Amino acid sequence: MEIHKVELPPQRTTLHKLKQRLSEIFFPDDPFYPFKNQTYSTKFILGLQFLFPIFLWGPQYNFRLLRSDVISGLTIASLAIPQGISYAKLANLPPIIGLYSSFVPPLIYSVLGSSKHLGVGPVSIASMVMGSMLSETVSFTQHPTLYLKMAFTATFFSGLFQASLGIFRLGFIIDFLSKATLIGFMAGAAIIVSLQQLKSLLGIVHFTNKMQIIPVFISVFKQRREWSWQTVVLGFCLLVFLLTTRYISLKKPKLFWVSAAAPLTSVILSTILVFLLRNKTNAIAIIGELPKGINPPSSKLLYFNGPFLTLAIKTGLVTGILSLTEGIAVGRTFGALQNYQVDGNKEMIALGVMNIAGSCSSCFVTTGSFSRSAVNYNAGAQTTVSNIVMAAAVLVTLLFLMPLFRYTPNAVLGAIIITAVIGLIDYQAAFKLWKVDKLDCLACMCSFFGVLFISVPVGLSVAVGISVFKILLHVSRPNTLVLGNIPGTNIFHNVNQYKEALRIPSFLILRIESPMYFANSTYLQERILRFVREEEEHIIANNGSPLKCIILDMTAVTAIDTSGIDTLCELRKMLEKRLLKLVLANPVGNVMEKLHQSKILDNFGLKGVYLTVGEAVTDISSSWKAQP
Repeated sequence: MEIHKVELPPQRTTLHKLKQRLSEIFFPDDPFYPFKNQTYSTKFILGLQFLFPIFLWGPQYNFRLLRSDVISGLTIASLAIPQGISYAKLANLPPIIGLYSSFVPPLIYSVLGSSKHLGVGPVSIASMVMGSMLSETVSFTQHPTLYLKMAFTATFFSGLFQASLGIFRLGFIIDFLSKATLIGFMAGAAIIVSLQQLKSLLGIVHFTNKMQIIPVFISVFKQRREWSWQTVVLGFCLLVFLLTTRYISLKKPKLFWVSAAAPLTSVILSTILVFLLRNKTNAIAIIGELPKGINPPSSKLLYFNGPFLTLAIKTGLVTGILSLTEGIAVGRTFGALQNYQVDGNKEMIALGVMNIAGSCSSCFVTTGSFSRSAVNYNAGAQTTVSNIVMAAAVLVTLLFLMPLFRYTPNAVLGAIIITAVIGLIDYQAAFKLWKVDKLDCLACMCSFFGVLFISVPVGLSVAVGISVFKILLHVSRPNTLVLGNIPGTNIFHNVNQYKEALRIPSFLILRIESPMYFANSTYLQERILRFVREEEEHIIANNGSPLKCIILDMTAVTAIDTSGIDTLCELRKMLEKRLLKLVLANPVGNVMEKLHQSKILDNFGLKGVYLTVGEAVTDISSSWKAQP
């Protein structure tokens, strides 16, 4: 068998290596590639298309696309209007703010966004988090103006944070919100939000503002005298209607329009009913008068100094991360269905600018909504013009139809919210986490119970902490495997996974499945020495051939630092004292480069590094046989 020499990678300067590394971190998609070797006029056009995707598809826009976008835009408008009012209520804001937030942000996204199907507007999670975080410190009933200032300011910082992540290409930060964390968080939040809506469904006037399960239940049963049977009947009838339409659409996706039209239908029917019975009962609470007109400016309401600034920043960061995670995930989901790419950094900038502008035009946090996007996709949307059509429909509502919502009962808003958030409870995903990864399941459960019994931000923080701990655990305690040879081949695999893999007499072959860093170097040294000790004990117990050589398969060691290099030096010295040879197999390029620069390879000698484990076993065995 021919033995191949392990070659050193090409020499690179420190500046070149730093440049390449930064490029891989911040520009893995190489966004500047289209600009290379182009004229200035072409670069200008490409720059416009890069910053404003509407210039990319706008020149090819035609009537056929417009017809599809108008249909889908009007369809999502029928969902956006009742959702906007409901989610504003969920955030403890005036209902009109929800409609304002369904007008300006979609217009901005249609120019800057890269997703064709993303339906933009308020979403349940961000609305609920904003409402719970702000109301813990500022009462929306006693200090409505201050609360409104906090909401707009939190929206501003949310947008600033999102845009900054996109501009500086730091989107990997949101990856610390693992799927397991979000599953538990959204389920807990959905239950809390649903229980909070009992206030509207039961007609309770004096209800707790706390967002924990125990205070909510106490408030429900403590205020039994305030329960209104008329509200209970109306609210639960509407809830059954909405849940039934949702079930129909889930079972038969072609009937998506049934659940899409249900919220507006329930609003219209309940409003007519309450209007007809207005002189017979006052027991059903209604929205009341809503002002007509487009978004008033709110830049003067932004709160940049004072004792509550920290609260606004913290709320903005949390809602910004959650809305960004949801918006990008939804955009990429529907992009994958239609085989087009959604640029994450462009989306961050688009959503960020959208929220910054929204904070100055009486809007609260908005992002891509899964329910609106699903309806948009199923209704045949072709471009972001569907968002423009939706915004136009909301504009008509703001200018001419607001008096019609005067008698809309609060019960229908509560029913709409419950129907929207109940889909966030994914028990099947939680069960799958338990089967596949217990630590992920722990993060999910901590997030779930943290939200239910402590608070939304604390529950989220605990879950993120567990996710980070999981990362540190994998880094500091990496897998180290004993390899054996598959008979008749030159392949080596884990002896615990493959029963046919056989240990090679006199050899201990180990694979390290992690970079060798300061965080795990001491552990790896101790683990390898324990493997050596266990192997020697096994040999003695079975009268096997004495151990002579340890081979470290470094195929999966993607990086090494000075602590890792020192560990290899210490291991070689300690094993030499025990008359054992340490050999390295297949160190990758940058690892080989550092080993060479540190001069450690001089101590290993000519036959201390091999291209593969098979070559190392063959060559060393041959040298032993050649010895007299």
